[in-house]
Amino acid sequence: MEVLRSDNGAERLPVVNAEGVVVGSATRAECHDGSMLRHPVVHLHVINSRGELYLQHRPKWKQIQPDRWDTAVGGHVDWGEECHEALQREAREELRMGDFEPQHVCTYEFRSECECELINVFVCRYDGVIEPSDELDGGRFWSRAEIESNFGRGVFTPNFESEAERIGLLGMLR
Repeated sequence: MEVLRSDNGAERLPVVNAEGVVVGSATRAECHDGSMLRHPVVHLHVINSRGELYLQHRPKWKQIQPDRWDTAVGGHVDWGEECHEALQREAREELRMGDFEPQHVCTYEFRSECECELINVFVCRYDGVIEPSDELDGGRFWSRAEIESNFGRGVFTPNFESEAERIGLLGMLR
């Protein structure tokens, strides 16, 4: 029997202004209900020494973009947490990654039909062990050619595709 999971809607998240300054808090459910409460998120693009990009496969139970391939690490900044702390925590939780040196690439606002995120984007080179947690439906490294041939075909999340273009991600790959 398949057990259906869901995100924790009661989890508290910071609400921030356009500059990323905390101006309040709200639950995850409130942030995702179309209210457009801006909340901070971290993304980490993981590139190995062969120039391949690790992507996670989002589980079918996810509220947003289920069953699609997405950024290696992505998650909310928790209430009372700094961005760099959230990045380290999410990398440990999602991929069991440790000892990596992230480089900040940019921060931008992303809006979907149900939410508004202030996304803090990082990239790192990493050849260590990656063990996807049960938060994910696995993951793997993709070559530049594989990503290019699947771009715009509904394989990846729209957020991943727009972010990859925004930061010139494919140019970082071989």
